[in-house]
Amino acid sequence: MSRRRRNAVVWLVTASALGAAVVATRRRGLADSTRRPHPVRHAGRFTRTARVAGLGARIGGRYAGHRARRRFADADRRRQLDAEFELRTAEEVAATLGQMKGALMKLGQMASYLDQGLPEPVRAALADLQHDAPPMSPELAAAMVESELGAPPEVVFAEWDPRPIASASIGQVHRAMTHDGDAVAVKVQYPGVADAVAADLDNAGAIFAGLGMLFPGLDHAALVGELRDRILEELDYEVEAANQQLFVDAYEGHPTIHVPKVRHDLSAARVLTTELADGERWSELATWSQDEKDLAAETIYRFAFGSLYRHAAFNGDPHPGNYLFQKGGRVTFLDFGLVKHFTPTELDQFAEMITHIVLEPDAAAFRATVERLGLLPVGLPVTDDQVVDYLGHFYEFVADDGVFTITPEYSSETIRRFFDTSGPYAVMQKAANLPPSFVVIQRISLGLYAIFGELHATGNWRRLAEELWPFVGGPPATPMGEEIAAWSRRRAAPSRTAGRGA
Repeated sequence: MSRRRRNAVVWLVTASALGAAVVATRRRGLADSTRRPHPVRHAGRFTRTARVAGLGARIGGRYAGHRARRRFADADRRRQLDAEFELRTAEEVAATLGQMKGALMKLGQMASYLDQGLPEPVRAALADLQHDAPPMSPELAAAMVESELGAPPEVVFAEWDPRPIASASIGQVHRAMTHDGDAVAVKVQYPGVADAVAADLDNAGAIFAGLGMLFPGLDHAALVGELRDRILEELDYEVEAANQQLFVDAYEGHPTIHVPKVRHDLSAARVLTTELADGERWSELATWSQDEKDLAAETIYRFAFGSLYRHAAFNGDPHPGNYLFQKGGRVTFLDFGLVKHFTPTELDQFAEMITHIVLEPDAAAFRATVERLGLLPVGLPVTDDQVVDYLGHFYEFVADDGVFTITPEYSSETIRRFFDTSGPYAVMQKAANLPPSFVVIQRISLGLYAIFGELHATGNWRRLAEELWPFVGGPPATPMGEEIAAWSRRRAAPSRTAGRGA
């Protein structure tokens, strides 16, 4: 592993430390909490802040000692020391913050699939966060349902399973059967999680302020403000229900995209009831053929970019735990708490960048656009071609009309373009900024492409993109596209009975 790559890995593992990973939940006796559920107690704001600060200090001090030991070791011993340091760091993250439900736990989710450079034991352990975390007790979950819906779950529902089928950063999910015979998933928010999230967001402000020392161009206050707005929305399940309903309406009857229906009559601010969906988890998809993986990736790509450009909305939490898979490319999309809605002006800005770097390449025009939008400052001492070389990586897979495989190396390079300032793009990396309208959309680069890299997703992404870009409006690019075009025509066709009298 090169020094650049190792530094990026250490940054990612340390970032997960500043968040909330649960690597050791199954290594230090915490795993049996899934067999003996316990009440969830959230540390107070001061305590959570102190834990994060202390953890960062310990990791920083240990890294200094690690570097000193490496200096006197041969190559094999250095690799061993690196692996030991990285794994111990991740385990300490879990020991300190594994039980701290809240916003920063999402960093641990991201770290599990974000960079192929993470040691496999670390990534495998972090993967627990994708769809599994220690749950709250059945009594506490039932009390939350009663407080929100007015009666105990055994009364509200015809059948209620007190054992959660999934649990994560701010809530857990139970199976139930409604009195009218529908199988449903009931998401119940952890009590006190709002205070925990508020404390985490305060910590995030300090973290991003520290990043401002490494990336002077970063307007960390605006970035944290945008993240705060989006994450606080996640705490209101009525907002999530409205977001999910938008996607339900947009994709009803779609050949490959499925969004579970919302039961608004059984939902409230801290309880969300939706259709119970079937499908296989990410780990099962990994065992399927490459053709099936490519179909799943195509559906995810169509959902992300079709939603963005056709419905001005982006589901900003793309990670493997939010998908259920069926053969033939059918994907069920879960969790609509973090949804960003875009204005026509913002979509026009994205289209302008694509036009100048993909459709009608013009280095000077592209640079002028990114400077006007605030991604790079005006007058940076680099050439137009250097700007295109730096940012062009994010468009590489749609640059040409041909088959392109998104590899783990491609997605890892995407991460390094953001964070590794030891390479040739340091001047631009340190000066770059993320305006509010770009904060959530960068989850495409940080999350979606990492998922595609895991799948070795292959296709003619240029033709697929041109089909989805409304400023191009290309023809169906694949057999799936033909099916979707037929579905769209059926939806657009007026009903045969429309306008008839009774």
